[in-house]
Amino acid sequence: MLGVCYYPEHWPEKVWTEDAAAMAALGITYVRIGEFAWSQMEPRRDAFDWGWLDRAIDTLAAAGLKVVLGTPTATPPKWLINERPEILPADERGRVLRFGARRHYCFSSPAWWEETQRIVEAMGSRYGEHPAVAGWQIDNEYGCHNTVLSYVPHCLPAFRNWLHKRYQTIESLNEAWGTAFWSQTYGGFHEVDLPNLTVTEANPSHLMDYRRFASDQVAVYNRLQVDILRRLSPGRFLAHNFMGFFTEFDHYPVARDIDVVSWDSYPLGHTDQRLPMPAEDKTRWARSGHPDVAAFHHDLCRGMGSGRWWVMEQQPGPVNWADFNPAPAKGMVRLWTWEAFAHGAEVVSYFRWRQAPFAQEQMHAGLNRPDGVLDQGGEEATQVGREMTAFGEALGARRQAPAALIFDYEAVWTFQIQPQGLGFNYKALAHRFYRCLRRLGLDVDILPPGAPLDGYALVVAPSLPMIDGAAVAALESSGATIVLGPRSGAKTKTFQIPEGLPPGALRALVDLQVTRVESLPPSVQDQLTWANKTYPVGLWRERLESDSAESTATFQDGEAAIMTQDDRHYLGFWPEEAFLTDFIAALAEARGLTIQRLDEALRLRRLGDLTFAFNYGDRSLPAPAPEGADYLLGGPEIPAHDLAVWKTQ
Repeated sequence: MLGVCYYPEHWPEKVWTEDAAAMAALGITYVRIGEFAWSQMEPRRDAFDWGWLDRAIDTLAAAGLKVVLGTPTATPPKWLINERPEILPADERGRVLRFGARRHYCFSSPAWWEETQRIVEAMGSRYGEHPAVAGWQIDNEYGCHNTVLSYVPHCLPAFRNWLHKRYQTIESLNEAWGTAFWSQTYGGFHEVDLPNLTVTEANPSHLMDYRRFASDQVAVYNRLQVDILRRLSPGRFLAHNFMGFFTEFDHYPVARDIDVVSWDSYPLGHTDQRLPMPAEDKTRWARSGHPDVAAFHHDLCRGMGSGRWWVMEQQPGPVNWADFNPAPAKGMVRLWTWEAFAHGAEVVSYFRWRQAPFAQEQMHAGLNRPDGVLDQGGEEATQVGREMTAFGEALGARRQAPAALIFDYEAVWTFQIQPQGLGFNYKALAHRFYRCLRRLGLDVDILPPGAPLDGYALVVAPSLPMIDGAAVAALESSGATIVLGPRSGAKTKTFQIPEGLPPGALRALVDLQVTRVESLPPSVQDQLTWANKTYPVGLWRERLESDSAESTATFQDGEAAIMTQDDRHYLGFWPEEAFLTDFIAALAEARGLTIQRLDEALRLRRLGDLTFAFNYGDRSLPAPAPEGADYLLGGPEIPAHDLAVWKTQ
């Protein structure tokens, strides 16, 4: 189904009925409202004004639309900040961030928890059983604008309590953090400070535990709202909207507490801002988005929580927040929508119904222009609404992919805290593995460490620097071909080099030792030989030693680059894309998987008995379909920025 984000508080009430009718005519089913409207709901303390929201919900319901009601906690109102300024967060320099934008709260503020409980209970009591309210969006984009990590005074006792629960004794903390180094030993938990404003880099164990603490605060805060709405709004789904390539907190615990995982898909902005890539690639995909940016997050969301997922905000035109904000090529809004459905989305909801003519996002397009005229994105959404009628229940079918990629939020933090080389970026590495799988025509499930891996032919872990027993056991029992990327098993959970050297517990899979690592500047290039072919190596290299694993690739000096044991492969280097594509292709074919080396602009996705092909390029491409295929959309030749769908034989 289709949805849209709507802001009735931005528009004269006389246009609401017309807007609702137009949404229904376009094919919209769900309308998200309310997530930024606290000051309209409660202009001053306990003086609630529900009348306008009652009428907005009733107007949408009268048009046959279902409401997703947002809790407004992303925007505490000015009167509240005036009363309780301790709600505000502070940056790493200790500077308190002021009112005037959004997300101006600290997750550790006791005052904020009290106010959150008060407004959510008020909303839940009023609308929890309203027949038009189908579900709730809790808050909006947790952590946006770098607000997960806060450094205000009330963070300190919360962090110390978290440490006490984790370590029990200060002696255990000192041992875990290695505080004998640089005379950092603590005499009690009351002596531990926040890990900011140190003369030089703080202890990496201290930094990692603060990242974990801050991430846990997000999950516990989310659970506060979940528990209230479960009680006051039974039978309605609960959702949150995550962001693209945002890794400042671990999404998996939050996802476990809600019913629908959603994310906000802005392929052009994410391509421009969120992923390191050469300038020529940014130019190449400036109007379409990189072919593996949106898809990566679709698969990531599908692997969280219950498996139910939406696109809560779909880019309909130029955004306002990237360095450059081109318009999508004609056809791309339609393509992005269909691609989300192909990856299993229940709903694709566009941001927003009408472009706002005022304030911070006035340059952000909507389905309609500020004057109410349908824009290009709205025309393409209308086309999707018509096309969906031919698919019926087929869009609800799912099946397990042949390949799984393990995505680890702690790995992101590990390499941010201790990169050991400029350019070692976990998100870039994970995305490289993902796009190599997709260039081979393979469907991919993205899963957390420790998830069951039964039934997968191929499992890739771009890097698992800190791995626990459950994750090792899942890999060991999977029966899959396994690829472990560089720095896997490099640290213990306390951020120390494991006893017996890396890869630590992963030696149960590939019995080797990493005896030395080095990061390589761009001016220093190595190479490796695998399968009688030579490939360049840069950025990272490890020395691998083993008495039992086999060296299956070598660097130019003859040392092992890949160690293999029982169809488990450890890569001791940062893999370039050409090598990784060839290597994964060979492993996939050896497991009996069918691969298709696709054009750089073409991607496939299967859903039930349907195959979708998406052309992100600016020229026509042949559909990789069998002769005589039964097409539901498109045909044997896929025009630029278009798609084809056929039934799998």
